[in-house]
Amino acid sequence: MKVIICDDHPIVREGLKNIIAKSGDISVQAEAGSGNELMEKMDQGRFDVVILDISLPGASGLDVLKLLQGSSPRPAVIVLSMHPEEQYAVRALKAGAAGYLEKASAPAELVSAIRKVARGGRYVSAALAERFAFGLGGNEKREAHESLSDREYQILLMIASGKGNKEIASELSVAPSTVGTYRSRVLEKLGLTNTAELIHYAVANHLVE
Repeated sequence: MKVIICDDHPIVREGLKNIIAKSGDISVQAEAGSGNELMEKMDQGRFDVVILDISLPGASGLDVLKLLQGSSPRPAVIVLSMHPEEQYAVRALKAGAAGYLEKASAPAELVSAIRKVARGGRYVSAALAERFAFGLGGNEKREAHESLSDREYQILLMIASGKGNKEIASELSVAPSTVGTYRSRVLEKLGLTNTAELIHYAVANHLVE
């Protein structure tokens, strides 16, 4: 099974390669530090599985995930994130990911996930699978933050984590004024008036700790 890793931290990529190298049947063929670099390498080779970090500079992992859906042949994508699955997993899976793993997961879980998605399966935790099954019944309450775009949701989490506009702008490679525009949209969609209310909303809905 041929794998490509996309994460902006070299030390994380190295750790993932070491874990996968012990599997015996999985090979890391390439790595990328950004979404743009990943898409370039996708044009140069064929990969069975993409391991994709959700927090990337510039285009977010969710943006890149959507681009990967147009690849031919389309690889299976495992989103690997430092964020708990309740924050991003549902969005990632709806955007086309075959699996979602937290970076705190056990190494053996990553290898199992790669094997499963490479064979056409999906890899999610039992709790997330139950949530999806419950949602299929049509009775699950839709929270206000679910109406946010992926970028709006990302900025909501960053603001709620205590980051200012300049810091967010630097991480996302956008102008501070752009972050301000997204912040205004988030407040409007959630029916909030200021950052304090936004943080309270995020904590109350278990989006941040």
